[in-house]
Amino acid sequence: MTNRDPRGGDALDREFDEALALAKDQGPYARRPAAWPQTSQDPASQDPASQDPASQDPASQDPAAQDPAAQDPARQGRASQDSASQGQVSQDPASQGRTAQDPASQDPAQRPGRSHGAAGASGGTGPRRPDRHRPATPWPDARAIAARAPRNSRPSPTTTLNGTPVVRPLPEALGHVLAAPLTALTDLPSFDTSAMDGWALAGPGPWRLPAADQSVLAGHAEADPLPDGHAIRIATGARVPPGATAVLRTEHGAATGGWLYAAPAHPVSPGQDIRPRGQECRSGDLLLPAGAVVTPVILGLAAAAGYDELPTVARPRVEILVLGDELLRQGLPHDGRIRDALGPMLAPWLRALGAEPLATRRLADDAEALYAAVAESPADVVLTTGGTAAGPVDHVHPTLRRLDAELLVDGVAVRPGHPMLLARLAPHKHLVGLPGNPLAAISGLLTLAEPLLRTLTGRPAPAPCPAPLAAAVHGHPRDTRLVPVVFREDEAFPLRFNGPAMLRGVAVADGLAVVPPGGAERGTEVEVLDLPWSTAWPGPQE
Repeated sequence: MTNRDPRGGDALDREFDEALALAKDQGPYARRPAAWPQTSQDPASQDPASQDPASQDPASQDPAAQDPAAQDPARQGRASQDSASQGQVSQDPASQGRTAQDPASQDPAQRPGRSHGAAGASGGTGPRRPDRHRPATPWPDARAIAARAPRNSRPSPTTTLNGTPVVRPLPEALGHVLAAPLTALTDLPSFDTSAMDGWALAGPGPWRLPAADQSVLAGHAEADPLPDGHAIRIATGARVPPGATAVLRTEHGAATGGWLYAAPAHPVSPGQDIRPRGQECRSGDLLLPAGAVVTPVILGLAAAAGYDELPTVARPRVEILVLGDELLRQGLPHDGRIRDALGPMLAPWLRALGAEPLATRRLADDAEALYAAVAESPADVVLTTGGTAAGPVDHVHPTLRRLDAELLVDGVAVRPGHPMLLARLAPHKHLVGLPGNPLAAISGLLTLAEPLLRTLTGRPAPAPCPAPLAAAVHGHPRDTRLVPVVFREDEAFPLRFNGPAMLRGVAVADGLAVVPPGGAERGTEVEVLDLPWSTAWPGPQE
C-alpha cells in the first residue's frame, strides 16, 4: 500500500536519498570514497549488505511471516509502518545535522570527479556522470520499450531477422515459433471413419451378416458398398463402406445364425460411432496462427494435417558476456573471489525464452576486452552481466559510447536490478546490460530481455496473471519491486531470501510478484511474472 507523508513526495525523496548516502559513506559497508561522484545508479542495489531497508521484504527477517497460518491479526497491515516511507531513515542519531556536510549529499557539480583510466587509455572520454536527479525509466515503460525495440528494424514479427522464414523438418521444429499460419492441407478425417470396433450397418436391423468371416480393416482400400439391411465387421479407424449408416459397438450387439441383433438397451441411431469426413477440419481451415510455439501436440496436428516441415522464425542469436575479475568458474569461494552463478544459468534461461545462445564468455574487468567482445560479436543480442553502474570498473556505458550505440533504457525504477540498460548497437543488433547480482540479473531478464526476445521470435505477449498476496509486502518508496512468490491455492505467497544477490528464494518460486511503489497489503492483487518453468514448493523455508 502507498504510505503518505505530510511533507510531500519530494521532501521524502530528498530525505531518503540523503540518509541513504550517509548510510553508504559512514556505515561499515561503505564501498567508495566520499569524493566519488554520486550518480543516478544507486550502488546500494549492487551490494546486499548496503541495501536500503525500505527495499527489503520484512518476510526475509521474520520467519513467522512465511506461513499464513502463523499470521497474527495484529501484525496485518504493517506495510504502512515502513520506516523509509515514513521518513524514519533520517532519524539515525549518527546522521543528524550532518547532511549538509556529507560530500555524498552535496550538489554533484560541486563534488570532485575522478579519472577513468581504462576508458581514457582506450581512446574514450570516460563515463559521463549522469544527472543525479534524472529519473530512471518506470518499470512498465521499460518493458514496453524493450518489446518495441526490434520492430523498427524488422520486416515482420513472424519472420527471421532478414525477413525469410526458416523451413524445418517436423522433428526439428519443436520449440520454435510458427512463421506462418498453419492451415489444413486435407480434410480431417479425410474419409468417413469408424470410431469403434464393431459392425458397420446399413439401415435398420436386424442385419444379415456375410456368409464368410469378413472384416473391414484400417489402412485398407475402400470396401464394397453395403446393401440395405446388411452388416459387416469393422475395426476402429477403418474406412466406412459406402451405404453404411451407423456403427454398432461389439459390446452392444450379438451375432447368431447369420444375423446381427442390437441389445435392447442400446438402440442404433443414424451416424452412430462414425467420424464423418471433415469433422475436425476442412482443407484450408486455419488451425493455428503465426506466432504459436511448436509443442509436441502441434507436431502431431501438423503431421495429421499433411505437413512434413514447418516454416519457423529463426531464434535470435545471443552471446553472453559475464564480466568480473572476482568470478570463479569452479571450486569454493576463496581470497575474496566468488563463484559465477550467472554463467550456468543464463544460457538455458535464454533458450527457454526462444533464443539461441552462441557462447558464454567470461571477461575480466577490462575496457578494451569488453569493447572488442561487443564490437566483434556475431550475435543479434549481446547480454552482459555487471558493469552497468558507474563504479571504477563499470565499462558498459563507455563501451556503448565508443560504439555510438543508441541507449534506449538507462536504468529502471525497479528493485532489485535498477542499473539495467538496453541499447541498440545496429539496426538488427541490441545489447541488454544486466546487473551483476543474481536476482537483480533475473529482474533484468524479465524486464528487458524477455520482451525484446519475445518480439524477435514473434511470440505473443503472455496474458496478465494477477494473484492476491498471501502476506503484506513492503515496497520501495518510488520503485517497483519484484518479489519471488509461490502459489498456494489461489494466493501468491512471498518468499524469503529475496535480496539482490540471492537465488535461494527464486530457485523454488513460481514467479515474481510485481509490487507497486509503497508496497502492498495482504489480499492485494498484483501481477505475477511467470518463469519459464515451475517447481514444486517443498514447504516453508526456515
